[in-house]
Order: sequence, then C-alpha cells, then structure tokens
Amino acid sequence: MEYSERPWGSYQVLLSNAISQVKEVTVKAGARLSYQTHQQRAEHWFITAGPAIVTIDGVTKTLQVGESIDIGIGVAHRMAAPESNGVTFIEVQTGTYFGEDDIVRLEDDFGRI
Repeated sequence: MEYSERPWGSYQVLLSNAISQVKEVTVKAGARLSYQTHQQRAEHWFITAGPAIVTIDGVTKTLQVGESIDIGIGVAHRMAAPESNGVTFIEVQTGTYFGEDDIVRLEDDFGRI
C-alpha cells in the first residue's frame, strides 16, 4: 500500500477500493495540514493518538483519543497537532474519487496551492 512523507508528517493507505479508502495519518508535534476542501469525497477521522486540534468550517475544537468527527463533501477542514505532542488518526474516505488532486487548499503553511 502507498506511504507518503509530507512536510507536516506522513500517511499510509491501509485499504483502497472503488467506494472507500482508509489511511493512517500522523501529524508531527506543532504541525498542521492545509485548511482544505474536497469535491468528491467525505471523510471520517478517528483519533488514535492525541489530543488533536480540528477545525471544521472555521470552528476549532479539541478531540481526545477515541473521539471522531465527520467531514462532509465540500466542507473546509484542518487537523493540527499541539506543540507538545503529535497526532495519529484513522481517516476513512467515502465518495467517488480519492486522488490527492481533489484537494482545494484554502490556507497552507508550506506554500502549496
């Protein structure tokens, strides 16, 4: 399965089929993913190491280990790790397309578009 290093951490694809994809995502302490949307998939995040700082449509909350959140298609979202710890979560994607080019970045700490 696919593994990818990113400036904020890494992810590994655990399962992929025509209607879903499952990833384990690790965010480095103090790092965060881009604030983004997707046009062809929804996501469900389940926190396995944290706590995690999650922003959904401009509302920020902290999720503890064992908690989860749903992100609908087209909803702006971001995952961040506090300075004190990294975050690991399981991401279940459902939809019609799971490619990395279905990311519309609204903000990004690393200058990506």
